[in-house]
Parts: sequence; structure tokens; C-alpha cells
Amino acid sequence: MADIGIAKRNDEQSIQAREETRANERYVKPAVDIVETDDGLTLVADIPGAAKDTLDINVDKGILTLNAPASRTMPGRSVYTEFEFAHYYRQFAIPETLDHEKAKAEFINGVLTLKVPMAEAAKPRKIEVKIE
Repeated sequence: MADIGIAKRNDEQSIQAREETRANERYVKPAVDIVETDDGLTLVADIPGAAKDTLDINVDKGILTLNAPASRTMPGRSVYTEFEFAHYYRQFAIPETLDHEKAKAEFINGVLTLKVPMAEAAKPRKIEVKIE
């Protein structure tokens, strides 16, 4: 792989101008690991308290956006709490060389695993040389 990976670090200043306007709600940046392989990217994000059916993952103009409201679903009356739930929101710049149509997401126990494969046209190929 090249020295410069296909995933770029999400610096506040680089994505800030691209982020859509949001309400004055409080948002939390989920902890995320991104792993690059020859086959594409794998993103793992911790999103506790979010529900699978409310999780919104989309790609628009090279920006991957994760958006998920979180809520407390414990039965009973809350007596004391220190953990505050808020909506999760995170954006990453990803290259167009990934095949977004074939992306697969899995959400188990508050952990999102998103796999985005490399587009076939962008994968390295070995060219056989024939001697005649």
C-alpha cells in the first residue's frame, strides 16, 4: 500500500466547512477505528444506546456520515445517572475509489462494523508479460 492511505484523518477544519447545518442539540463523536486493506475499508464505531432502525449511514460527494440518535431503554424510574445520552454524529472523507453500492453494515451490541470494498476498477492487477 502507499504511504498515504485512502482514508484521510477527520480534522475539524477539513470537514467543518462541509458539515451540514444542525440544530442546537448536543452531539457526541463516537469512537471509531478505520482499517485499510487491499480489499477496501473497515470502519468500527462504538455507538451505545443507538437502535439499529434509527442508525443513518450515507455517502455523499466523498463524505461518509454516521448519524444515530441514542436513548435510554432501561425499564423503571431513573434514580441516579452519570451517563448522558446524546445523538451520535461523525463525518469522514473517503475516496471515490471505494464501491459504496456494495458496502455492508452490521450493528451488534452497540458496535457498528461497516465494510466498504474497493471498486474493481481501482484494485491493483497484475499484467502478464508474454514473450514471443
